[in-house]
Amino acid sequence: MAGTWTPDSWRAKPICQVPDYPDAATLADVEARLKRFPPLVFAGEARRLKAKLAEVAEGRAFLLQGGDCAESFAEFHPDNIRDTFRVLLQMAVVLTFGAACPVVKVGRMAGQFAKPRSSDTETIDGVTLPSYRGDMINGMEFTEEARVPDPERLVQAYNQSAATLNLLRAFAQGGYADLQKVHQWTLDFVADSPQGERYRDMAIRLDETLAFMAACGLTSETTPQIRETDFFTSHEALLLNYEEAMTRIDSTTGNWYDTSAHMLWIGDRTRQLDGAHVEYLRGVGNPLGVKAGPTTNPDDLIRLCDALNPGNEAGRLTVIVRMGSDKVTQLLPPLIRKVQTEGRKVVWACDPMHANMVKSANGYKTRPFDRILEEVRGFFAVHQAEGTHAGGVHFEMTGQDVTECTGGAQAITEANLSARYHTHCDPRLNAQQALELAFLLAESLKEERVNLGKTAVASGS
Repeated sequence: MAGTWTPDSWRAKPICQVPDYPDAATLADVEARLKRFPPLVFAGEARRLKAKLAEVAEGRAFLLQGGDCAESFAEFHPDNIRDTFRVLLQMAVVLTFGAACPVVKVGRMAGQFAKPRSSDTETIDGVTLPSYRGDMINGMEFTEEARVPDPERLVQAYNQSAATLNLLRAFAQGGYADLQKVHQWTLDFVADSPQGERYRDMAIRLDETLAFMAACGLTSETTPQIRETDFFTSHEALLLNYEEAMTRIDSTTGNWYDTSAHMLWIGDRTRQLDGAHVEYLRGVGNPLGVKAGPTTNPDDLIRLCDALNPGNEAGRLTVIVRMGSDKVTQLLPPLIRKVQTEGRKVVWACDPMHANMVKSANGYKTRPFDRILEEVRGFFAVHQAEGTHAGGVHFEMTGQDVTECTGGAQAITEANLSARYHTHCDPRLNAQQALELAFLLAESLKEERVNLGKTAVASGS
């Protein structure tokens, strides 16, 4: 992987999961225009996220990463942005209480417009067309015209990302993230949830903690940290011509940064060591993620660590594990042991969504809530057994009341899926399911914390 890096050096490498644009001249023109657009995020913000992720890598914080499977142009609405942000805040408060440590909040938002596909084509009723690859590439409608990759969609994705980021920054810093407000929303969830009684004790203790803080003078009026929060954005760096166009030199350090998002990750289908995606991302200063699926080899993971984080810098690299509920306890331990033996510093995060997809009897793709929860529990159990830090979770979710994943306290069945199945790609947890999962996660984090305390007492440390 050694050698001179430039923002376009990826173009000399093998690449997969990219569209075939029919008009090269129009594509080049769009790329040139994007290079003149203002950055969406700033290098200093990316460095701040990397510092927070370094705390996660050292076991002193927890990563919550979540948002849309694939953002769409049709569902672009301030209410949808607000509702997803709100649920992530609620999840973060619950997890903070369970883990007794800071939670780093990273959204799959303001840039998650492209998706890798298992096949280049899709066939319906004997008609074969190019696969839908996300709104920044082509249209979801099953027509020949809609499925043609259109470079102008890159500009629309940029504009929607800019507007989304503007609103997210206003929410995060303008009082909407006030801890008291977030907690009140969570109390409403507990009151309305079919399993609310299970979470009532934690909600009451959270209430008591906030009341004690207020009695000590720590309120949103006196303490900005209660009124405001840090919120970062991320997406899969799939479309490298877009990422290249958004790559700029940071004026304070002289280093290259991808200004399309604070954090970028490489998917399980594009993590080839000699491939274009690894080549591009190794050269930018942002914190990075890499998905590790069932085919991930421990030696290859070390090579990826060395390629993407040659300085072994804490917070630079997050390994996002997506094994499946039936494989995580078998396949994760060898990866952890290899990384520990070789002394590599990584954040370990669990993506319990992507390897737990099933197709319902009525043809809908879905993810059973029980399988999602089972993979998360397996992830935590493995880390506890290995003596390492289960550093975070990575969910596809939405603040909308969709019916896309079966199960949970709402008991969504396969028959319910068609009621509000709105995703443009893969099924997402709805607001109720996401928050329910946060409470269950908080119980696991609390148990991990108690067990660590017992171990420390037993060892006399």
